[in-house]
Amino acid sequence: MKQLNPKELKNKENTYNEHIKYMQRAISLSKKGIGYVNPNPLVGAVIVKDGLIIGEGYHEKIGHNHAEINALNNCKKSTKGATMYVTLEPCSHYGKTPPCVNAIIKSGIKQVIVGMKDPNPLVAGKGIKMLRDNNITVTCGICQHEIQELNKIFIKYITTKKPYCIMKTAMTLDGKIATSTGDSKWITSDRSREYVHEIRHRVTAIMVGIGTVIADNPSLTTRLTNQTGVNPIRIIIDTTCRIPLQARVLSEKGKTIIATTNDAPIEKVKVLEKMGITILMIDKKNNRVDMNKLMTKLGEMEIDSILLEGGSKLNYSCLKAGIIDEVYAFIAPKLIGGQQAITPIGGKGIKQIKDAYTLKDIQLEKIGDDILIKGKVNWEG
Repeated sequence: MKQLNPKELKNKENTYNEHIKYMQRAISLSKKGIGYVNPNPLVGAVIVKDGLIIGEGYHEKIGHNHAEINALNNCKKSTKGATMYVTLEPCSHYGKTPPCVNAIIKSGIKQVIVGMKDPNPLVAGKGIKMLRDNNITVTCGICQHEIQELNKIFIKYITTKKPYCIMKTAMTLDGKIATSTGDSKWITSDRSREYVHEIRHRVTAIMVGIGTVIADNPSLTTRLTNQTGVNPIRIIIDTTCRIPLQARVLSEKGKTIIATTNDAPIEKVKVLEKMGITILMIDKKNNRVDMNKLMTKLGEMEIDSILLEGGSKLNYSCLKAGIIDEVYAFIAPKLIGGQQAITPIGGKGIKQIKDAYTLKDIQLEKIGDDILIKGKVNWEG
């Protein structure tokens, strides 16, 4: 193997640092698409020539131009001989827009630095191959882990056709989500509740159980201070269709879905459908909506992500069904006590500690006076 001399090592290090710098800029741009591009990935692109950025762009909205096309369109100089940094492998197939690789090849760009390969089977290395077949140098894997984390929703959805599901809980320091009387407003701080609305903006849907609707009569909308939040689809799990016709969630703008079963009264289903509510008839499992079959159906509807804001029974049902990908647990510095006070996870629970659900990739944040613990459910062991 050839040994690099100090000058060559220094040049290699400088090149790598340049790649990191421009890819970080592309990542920053890609985040501007959060909440607007689902079920597409978040993608940013930067074009560099002679050490200067001459064009940049990001995927702004589903059905609109991809990041690479926006970057090319925004260029102020000729792109001949330039380098493009893009967070995701350029597409090579016709979807809602033409293939990006064709435009890159025509542009005269001579080098493409890719953050991560596209897990979409329609692309999956084909875009990179097309670029290389047209004498364009391709380097892949710069900031890959960060980009994969940013696109975890897209990766899950495009590889399984099922939504990425985040279970959110808000509890006191002694693990209660409500008092023994059912009072739960408000356990966490204003800042934590703002943060939850930011999460609602990022996902495609919010899911709650009928118990939450009856107890709290929520609107399940996104309320951000900058007023730019997109309201997610609202999904209500209601096995026997008990939802009151006056429930706020039925009159809010946007789409509401009720997942029910053949136990639902036909006449009430017809009334709800006339109100513009989407009714999904799902098979039962253990006398409840089969959550796995529901996830398959929601995936077919291009719902790529769900924020579960359910009560303790629904939380346990979803864990038991194996559909939870990640947990966001807000912990407030408050103590309630009481054996009858409700905890975040209800149901029958597990019998032995060795069978407990565990989390990995743990992150801790301080949100206002609260602590947020985030972690992915460890389904592998």
